Amino acid sequence: MDRSATDITELEARSLGGVLRDAVAQLNAVQAARCLIAVASLLLVLVTLDPFPDLRNADVTTVVSGRMALTYISWGLLATIAVLFVAATDAPALKSMVTPLHLCLVGWLVINIVLSESRGVSIQRFVLLVSVTSLAVLLPLLPPTQRSFNLCLGAAALVLLALCYLGVFLAPQYSIHTALDIAEPQLAGDWRGSFGHKNVASPVMTILVYVGIYLSAVGSFVLGPAIAALAGIFLIFTGGKTSSVLCLAVYALASLVYVTPGLWLKRIICFVPLIGMNLLTVGSVLSPALGAMTRLLPLDPTFTGRSAIWEFALAALAEKPIIGHGYAAFWDDVTARQTTQGAEWATSAAHSHNSYLDLAVTIGLPGLMLVIPVFVLAPLGNFQSAQAHSRSGALAKLFLTVWLFGLYYGATETFLLERQNPIWFLFALAVAGLHFLARFQCVAQAEPKP
Repeated sequence: MDRSATDITELEARSLGGVLRDAVAQLNAVQAARCLIAVASLLLVLVTLDPFPDLRNADVTTVVSGRMALTYISWGLLATIAVLFVAATDAPALKSMVTPLHLCLVGWLVINIVLSESRGVSIQRFVLLVSVTSLAVLLPLLPPTQRSFNLCLGAAALVLLALCYLGVFLAPQYSIHTALDIAEPQLAGDWRGSFGHKNVASPVMTILVYVGIYLSAVGSFVLGPAIAALAGIFLIFTGGKTSSVLCLAVYALASLVYVTPGLWLKRIICFVPLIGMNLLTVGSVLSPALGAMTRLLPLDPTFTGRSAIWEFALAALAEKPIIGHGYAAFWDDVTARQTTQGAEWATSAAHSHNSYLDLAVTIGLPGLMLVIPVFVLAPLGNFQSAQAHSRSGALAKLFLTVWLFGLYYGATETFLLERQNPIWFLFALAVAGLHFLARFQCVAQAEPKP
């Protein structure tokens, strides 16, 4: 080979090497961008654009149009970018979400919104729900590997915990409930961190405990225990009784489900206590016999008189049992409704304190009947399938635990289909994660199961 041919060969080799280096750099940039979108989504829902609200200010509940516009733009932009990234690499995963049941649920929501008592409010809030839920569903697919998914979870958790603790120590008037709070001065001393209420902080901290345990199980022996310990301590100081009790109880339940072989046994373990919990709460105001039983218990299953709210919500459900009052459109102005029956607390409530009852009131019983198979029944079957194929056992258990916590938390609080509620976001993320794990090799790959 002459010198000129050698020079050409070397030039081609250098050119090929440059192309490969550029391709690798571009690939790394895309992967980094996907992780950045995942972390940004988690921080947007956990920290929000308006952290540390001043609850001593009477205008704290006033909706500022500019701020809401920024919220809608932020969620919409992130959701659009996430869809573009995932569609380019994980089209089979996206297609797997298009099922007859999912389409029926979306179709019913559209019908409900068209017939809503406040159509404009329902449409506006549904748009935000779509953006937030899309991001939650796509988030397990955004990080390119399970390790990067773990890093995204850990990074977002640490940022949130750092902000919450800094708020408690440096600006307690903005991160701890005080006697000067306009709405609930009786909560003085309870930690809320960057959130607007301890009842939001406490379930988030519970889920972060689960995240810390998961990261510890997959080898993060510093990050995992640190997140679990910091979140657990914060949870105690929030004074959130429901979340504190459910934290360990749900993890024990999830561990029992994890080692139980049969799907029917899993269903019994998961759903029998859940049905019992709903009977002791909402059921106690429907049945005099159940009400008499609950009064014999050593604890108050109505959680300090929430029976008045449940009675109010049940009366509203009786008015429109089929179509409902409209997605997210019932609780804005309940003081003028004829169903108040003199219950002062009920007329000032922001929701029914039961996710399942709230859905029945807003999107009707058919809507609730569609939500149950999608978000209550299907995830357990997906977990069984993922477990049978030995796919990411620790990650599947994390998703299972978060999903179970959401089911039981929903018996006393409202979060299902609730727009940018962080519990809804994390719950939807867990449900989607189980869906993907049941069908693909891992969260970050879209290789169909054999």
